[in-house]
Amino acid sequence: MLSVVAQQVLTILDALKKNESVTPFMDGTIQVQKDTGLFITMNPGYAGRSELPDNLKALFRPVAMMVPDFNTIAKIILMSEGFKQNDALAKKIVTIYELMKKQLSKQDHYDFGMRAVKSVLNASGRVKRERPDLDEFSVAIKAIRDMNLSKFIAEDVILFDNLFIDLFPGCDEPDNDNDDLLLAIEDSLRKRNL
Repeated sequence: MLSVVAQQVLTILDALKKNESVTPFMDGTIQVQKDTGLFITMNPGYAGRSELPDNLKALFRPVAMMVPDFNTIAKIILMSEGFKQNDALAKKIVTIYELMKKQLSKQDHYDFGMRAVKSVLNASGRVKRERPDLDEFSVAIKAIRDMNLSKFIAEDVILFDNLFIDLFPGCDEPDNDNDDLLLAIEDSLRKRNL
């Protein structure tokens, strides 16, 4: 499939070099936009990713990127979600993800990268809007636990809890407001005689 893509990209690049406004493309003709840009984002160390074939790689110029600053990204997202203590929270959230990556067991379904951090930050904003009465640290704790706890194997839950005690001393996790859900589950179980 990538060899077909390589041929398609080459057709577009040739048309751009010749300054053509239309070009034959597969079974038809397409218009060529002069400001067309083609980019491929690669993350070689990521699971399931493979290298580009040489004929496709030859059509692109490599560009290296720096590792993103998770603290700055987290701080900005928290600020945009309305958190006042965004600096301290960003440091704690990024630190707990770094510690989880280092200390918890290696499982295929664990993800402690930027995607996971961003999900927790967005969840924190959602919790903050739903429960404006909560302290901001409690909001972050709830979001982190809600987003991660169900994924962990039993032995990692203990380590996870210890990380919380170390990073958020004196902060309690807010109670989950699952009364409606619990009543619905109990009702369903009763109806089925379970």
